[in-house]
Amino acid sequence: MFDHVGIVVKNLDKSKILYLHVLAAIGYELLQDNTVDNEGWLVFGTTDKQPFLVVSTGRPSFWGNNHMSSLSPIHCAFAATSCSAVDGFHSAGLIYGATDNGKPGDRGRGYYAAYLIDFDGNNIEAGVRD
Repeated sequence: MFDHVGIVVKNLDKSKILYLHVLAAIGYELLQDNTVDNEGWLVFGTTDKQPFLVVSTGRPSFWGNNHMSSLSPIHCAFAATSCSAVDGFHSAGLIYGATDNGKPGDRGRGYYAAYLIDFDGNNIEAGVRD
């Protein structure tokens, strides 16, 4: 459905460490690192190359003057391949500084998921459907 999603963060170096670990647990890898001195952007995805996630600092060209990171946090849910991958996503997040926003567990209708809050207030989720 999506080609890609982008989020803006305040501290790219800190967010890079978090996203590297939580996304690795569900099979995503760092595809591009376009950063210099805590500025730029990172691209995470799978070997399929789509969809992908862009994590960046700075102001995207399409933002207006009143837009800024974390003014309106996003919710981004990643598809995992197993319950153990969801568990790994959540564990990695807690180790690397994310805040628990819902421990791994059954959410009903055959959906197993976990939720984290990143450093900028974004709610990130990993889930698997049976």
